[in-house]
Amino acid sequence: MDLDLTGKTAVVTGASRGIGLATVRTLIAEGVRVVGAARTVTPELKDSGALAYAADLGTPEGPAALIDHAHAELGGIDFLVNNVGAGDDVNVGGFLTTDDAHWQAVLDLNLFSAIRASRAALPGLVERRGAIVNVSSINSRVPGTGPIAYSTAKAALTAFGKALSEEFGPRGVRVNTVSPGVVRTAIWEDPNGFGGRVAAAAGVDHTEFVARIPESFGIASGRITEPGEVAALIAFLLSDAAGNIMGADHVIDGGTLKSA
Repeated sequence: MDLDLTGKTAVVTGASRGIGLATVRTLIAEGVRVVGAARTVTPELKDSGALAYAADLGTPEGPAALIDHAHAELGGIDFLVNNVGAGDDVNVGGFLTTDDAHWQAVLDLNLFSAIRASRAALPGLVERRGAIVNVSSINSRVPGTGPIAYSTAKAALTAFGKALSEEFGPRGVRVNTVSPGVVRTAIWEDPNGFGGRVAAAAGVDHTEFVARIPESFGIASGRITEPGEVAALIAFLLSDAAGNIMGADHVIDGGTLKSA
């Protein structure tokens, strides 16, 4: 499908790897000029063709500085993808092991980064009748013992997207949410990342743990989602092909969630 995005402009946060990097590459392949932001600019982001920008989006000033930079570089923004989140320090413990400092850091990165970036970008998006996609998680829908701060932040992010859509949809800005399940990224595949810590806590070999995720998580497709599949959904939602889709939460999890 030709998404007719050539000449459009976009900001993608959390662009150095995983879903963010895949989204940058997908949008560039569709002819979009992209500013890709991350705390650490990786070689992969540098080589993607995006205008790479180093920013700590978990700080109060980081998102607004990013949007100002993108306006200066691109002359205006058509699309905002609030993808940054999770982080490498997701707590595998429960509520009583999650202190205020951790709660605040997780909320700043997963929720307030999107709030702040959207606040800065929306005046221009209204002018251009643009679109926002927020990347949440199926954790926002699944009650569980952990990671509680991350799951709570993602639930708030999903609600935030719906509220934005109600306010700004009538003004021409479409806001949607994408909620992936397990995606083949470093969060799960890095032995020192979240997946590695979960495996260690369970006393299971990390490689074996990753291989058994589809069965353990009840993934109907029998496999983990690829970053490029999430990126393709994001690109579709930004395009006019999804012109009357707004305020929706699109799950991409291989059938992990069983409820309607």
